[in-house]
Amino acid sequence: MPTRTTTAVTAALLAAFAIGMTACSTDTAPEPSTDAAAAGSAISDERCEANKDAGKISFLTGYFYQASASILNTIAADELGYFDALCLDVEIKPGTGDTGENAQLLASGQVTFTGVGEQNLIQAQDNGIDILGISTLSNVGLEILMTNTDVKDLADLDGTILGQKGNMPPAVEAMLTNAGADVSSIQQVVVGYDPTILPRGQVDSLTGFISNEPNLLEAQDFDVTVWRPFDYGVPSSLGSVAVNPAFAEANPTAVEDFMRASLHAIEYCDDNTEECVEFASVLSGEGYDVAHNVKIWDTESGIIAENQPADRPIGLVDTANVDAISEFLVDTDQISEAPADVQSYFDNSFVENIYDGTTLIWPAP
Repeated sequence: MPTRTTTAVTAALLAAFAIGMTACSTDTAPEPSTDAAAAGSAISDERCEANKDAGKISFLTGYFYQASASILNTIAADELGYFDALCLDVEIKPGTGDTGENAQLLASGQVTFTGVGEQNLIQAQDNGIDILGISTLSNVGLEILMTNTDVKDLADLDGTILGQKGNMPPAVEAMLTNAGADVSSIQQVVVGYDPTILPRGQVDSLTGFISNEPNLLEAQDFDVTVWRPFDYGVPSSLGSVAVNPAFAEANPTAVEDFMRASLHAIEYCDDNTEECVEFASVLSGEGYDVAHNVKIWDTESGIIAENQPADRPIGLVDTANVDAISEFLVDTDQISEAPADVQSYFDNSFVENIYDGTTLIWPAP
């Protein structure tokens, strides 16, 4: 079902990020609401030495220092001392939003971890780029379609004008088809990154990202309807993390504890969102829109909580969703054929090993 912009939202492209970078940021990181964890304080001596032996670990964000799921909580884990407490030496680097580049840097060993969606990981593997998926926070994707509130059914868009940023997102096109719309009758036009072209009537629908444009419009008192591919049976993912396979094989406890720290920080950021966003603001520098990024986190965190099965730990990859994405990529000609064993591209053991049922184990053994 469509949703209205009464909840918060996320940006994902360079120009979109620029729109959200209009407010001032602080020069120094805020003092955490709780004392930062002391180095080595949340781990046994033996495991600490194994993690130290892993050496420098680098995390390449999916998109700069945006307050998105898997980015903000990792930044917070660093600022709160969680990585230090697990004897991990972590450096966070800003990605540009180019998932193909992130995958290549990861496969080559130039970075250790990065954010990359399940669909992008399968496509990377299809292109011979060997990376390993280890965590996903939600099966609800970021790509959405927005309309004005008078549109009650996606089939109403037949014969209208749709604005997109250079190409129609396959998930949005599949949603339209599943909803009974005649996509061939919809005129597609390439537009810029000002979402107000929708409420101003320059287009009848507009593609975007669920935590970005709807929030930007809401901040300007525009009311639009958000249509999510997830609600029309289109598989996707949110907050996914991948690791360099060779590093994972050589340093399993470091991989587990990297995820332990970053997942541990989610609850902290839910309770102290503005503080966590300030951490990201300091890293980003002047021009970072704290208020908008708070909404980004609130939106994505809300999606994760709303769609989290009660019997599954947060961060575990849904293997059925992986199969569904693989089929979707074939059906939409994004890959030529289904992988022989798409499940081999993912390894849930690292996340499974840091939970007792659905409770994250903290401190580490």
